Amino acid sequence: MRFAHAMLAMTQPRHERRAGGVHSAMGRASYTPAPPLPPLVSWGWTFIVALFGALLRIIRLGEPRAVVFDETYYVKDAWTMLNTGEPRNWPESVTYSGKSVSPNIPFADGDVNGWLDTAEYVVHPPMGKWFIAWGLNLFGGAQHVYAWRIATAVAGVAAIVILIRLALRLFHTMPIALGAGFLMAIDGVGIVMSRTGLLDNFIMVLALGAFMLLVMHRDWARARLLAAAGAEEATAKPPQIACSWYRVGAAVLLGLTTGVKWSGTYFFAVFCVISVLWDAWQYHEAGYARWFLNAGLGTGLLTALYMVPIYALSYLATWIGWFIHPDSYMHDWALQHPGEGVTWLPATLRSFVEYHREMWQFHTTLDAPHDYKANPLTWPLQIRPTSFYWEKLDGHPGMCSLAPHSQCVSAVTSLGNPIIWWLGSLCAVVAVGIALWRHGDWRIWAVLAGFLAGWLPWAQYLHRTTFTFYSIVLLPWIILAICYVLDWIRETCTPAPWHATLCCVLVVTTLVSIFFYPIWTALPVPYEFWLSHMWLDSWI
Repeated sequence: MRFAHAMLAMTQPRHERRAGGVHSAMGRASYTPAPPLPPLVSWGWTFIVALFGALLRIIRLGEPRAVVFDETYYVKDAWTMLNTGEPRNWPESVTYSGKSVSPNIPFADGDVNGWLDTAEYVVHPPMGKWFIAWGLNLFGGAQHVYAWRIATAVAGVAAIVILIRLALRLFHTMPIALGAGFLMAIDGVGIVMSRTGLLDNFIMVLALGAFMLLVMHRDWARARLLAAAGAEEATAKPPQIACSWYRVGAAVLLGLTTGVKWSGTYFFAVFCVISVLWDAWQYHEAGYARWFLNAGLGTGLLTALYMVPIYALSYLATWIGWFIHPDSYMHDWALQHPGEGVTWLPATLRSFVEYHREMWQFHTTLDAPHDYKANPLTWPLQIRPTSFYWEKLDGHPGMCSLAPHSQCVSAVTSLGNPIIWWLGSLCAVVAVGIALWRHGDWRIWAVLAGFLAGWLPWAQYLHRTTFTFYSIVLLPWIILAICYVLDWIRETCTPAPWHATLCCVLVVTTLVSIFFYPIWTALPVPYEFWLSHMWLDSWI
């Protein structure tokens, strides 16, 4: 009976058990949420919010008709990978319309076959470029600008769906879950990165999907412990909760995340540690003795024994093209450098390891000056956003017709909705305080996971050239921090203040996003209108 009561208690949020169920620790009546919606209705609302986000990302996806920022690397790499199997070099300049210009100019105009025969040195693994390449293949090739951006748009929409379902699992309140998806749908970094052929959107959605699976594993493990509570031998031996298909799927997704950029390694390490700690704590709450050593440590070792190999193999699978094409970059390095490198490995693997060593050297020493270089510590506050595109336009198209005497410009600025990012950063700090006040709430680690994995590791690379748009990987957890505080307000207040707070957040952020949307999506605007968005000098 003691065990059964303990397991029953696990089904309640920790702070509700402490508060006695119907009254909060602050002495006010706790607001009970409405009964959960039927799955069909719940998924219907999820689809509506995702459709809204898709429209913001896909309408005018081919604008600007130009190679934007680092699309010069990733889109052209993806196109040559699709055609030859591996990234190829491009000439420094070409003659086009009688002028010597960057190959980006004819590429954007549809002249996309000017690559060279030599393999290109790329500093990121191939998976992200393959995603872009599949979009090119499905939507008509690089002659269509929207085709090289459609994969990132799909990733952005998928992230909205995953975030809604994750927030629903964490907070069990549909308004908060839909609010999370809506904030993701209207945020500037989310919109810009979904409309540009770069890699970081893939990191974000793969990591978010992996984390969703690990939360699902936690729910599965709790149900397994609950089922064991009714068995006669329940107190004799704890059930095994280390192995599940959820963790297998998470390991695969995190391997693919690292196959986009190596920063995925941090997500794998942090997420797995949090997941194992969740397992251990559930054993503790179930009443098992020596729960940390017997359950926690044992579960952790068993988890590592299968998740690490799956993760590593998933990462290696992203390099299949490099292995099967003999003219890939550094493929024959070992044959050309006998006795060098890791000599005990076979020649191809020795070349592969040396290639990775060169990539590591590049990533850890990159400190080239750049106008939009941003200290990683400033990312959550969007202090130095990245200007992807800024052009003066002839004539007065679009909104410029409202100011015929003003210069017309078009811009794509990777700047998050300031209210979402500033409020989310504040809520992340407040959430930690709330969790400490509650004397523990497992959900705080779900809120902090993205910060620990996607932001904190960059503190060791403050000298490196980095950009604020890398912060797209933080966006889901910035929003989850807001949701955590909103959920706390819901639980400690009567319905009126909770509803007012939620409505206020959604209305204010929506108005700000409407204001900024033109400079996220290259709409023609008067110069003075663009300038009115530069709230901080560092945004220019």
